[in-house]
Amino acid sequence: MNSMEQFPKGFLWGAATAAHQVEGGNQNDWSEWEKETAGLSAKKANEINTGMRWPHFILKNYPNPLQEENYISGRASSHYPRYKEDFKTAKSLGHNAHRLSLEWSRIEPQKGIFNSTAIAHYKDVIKSLRKNGLEPFVTIWHWPLPFWVRDQGGWTSSKTREDFVRFTKKVAEAFKDDVRFWITLNEPEIYATNGYLKGVWPPQERNPFSYLASLHNLIKAHKLSFSALKKINAGFQIGIAKNNIYFEAYQNKPINLLLKKAADWWWNFYILDRIADSMDFIGLNYYFHNRINSGFNKNENKLVSDMGWELYPDGLYYVLTDLKKYGKPIYVTENGLADAEDKNREWFIGESLSAVRRAQKDGADVRGYFYWSLLDNFEWDKGFWPRFGLIAVNYKTMKRTVRKSALAYKKLIKQWTPKD
Repeated sequence: MNSMEQFPKGFLWGAATAAHQVEGGNQNDWSEWEKETAGLSAKKANEINTGMRWPHFILKNYPNPLQEENYISGRASSHYPRYKEDFKTAKSLGHNAHRLSLEWSRIEPQKGIFNSTAIAHYKDVIKSLRKNGLEPFVTIWHWPLPFWVRDQGGWTSSKTREDFVRFTKKVAEAFKDDVRFWITLNEPEIYATNGYLKGVWPPQERNPFSYLASLHNLIKAHKLSFSALKKINAGFQIGIAKNNIYFEAYQNKPINLLLKKAADWWWNFYILDRIADSMDFIGLNYYFHNRINSGFNKNENKLVSDMGWELYPDGLYYVLTDLKKYGKPIYVTENGLADAEDKNREWFIGESLSAVRRAQKDGADVRGYFYWSLLDNFEWDKGFWPRFGLIAVNYKTMKRTVRKSALAYKKLIKQWTPKD
């Protein structure tokens, strides 16, 4: 491989996690919702199974989608007591950065009352990353809410954005010596859509007014938090993790181009346009390609993940180059697939990184790539059965096993990092 194919010096390589999905033992609106809905989720999975929907390699793993245990996070991946082991493994895999999130309900279990033990824990987590040579990217909020926030109306309440700013100030003051990169919110558009429009996630509303109110408050919370963080340290690098979709206008037909323009405006750019002056970088989460052919979701689906999501790594090139107009550095903060047999992950990572490199050559200022996820984890309403991890987790014993694809990723990092 010649030097032209190598990534720029200083490029960050890593993986990502989210507190609720990996830590275990969390008590928040989501953990309570899981217990309330687990029976129904398992029942639906069993009904689907009568049509032979679930492949054997999914059902042989524990817990599988037919079991109630699958839908209750419980111990999750037991990362809370095992973070040192997990970060040591990440270092051994060639990573030099890691994206993590803070659990609001641990740190502020009651309004205005902060848990010093939880703060000390996260301080040690971040120091452990530094000790292993991993640059921390800290996500302040990755979806679950403390009970008291839920009870005041969650993100439909203007109180919540003010409370979030107070929380942001608290954690920034606590961790400012060891954190440079901050991500205020993870995928606010996904959260608002599933929680307040589709009603499939807590609080399970189906109300367009609540949906729009939550989006407005999330945008405002980011902007206020950006200002608060800059007052603490002007050198902080602050962004958002935004889920963007590659909307493809099939054969550039006029109707398809029109639909693409509308979809791009609302889904990909609406939030970014409103925070453009309040971000130092853009965090991009890319999973979905959507081919438009006189309607949406006309994908060929030649290759799909265990979750049925089309694997279309080439789309990463297009969503990255679309972001050039903002003139900001870009970090791919999530990109991955559910692949329990580990048969497509090596190919997927390689193709995704090739798409990143092409985007760089065409002017996109991409400075890092975080695979989702470092560990097998609790995948929200789907539970444990989707296996996204570079590291496999045995949920009975919590034993970690490095997957073959993780070693392939390590090899790519070594090949594509220029020698000093």
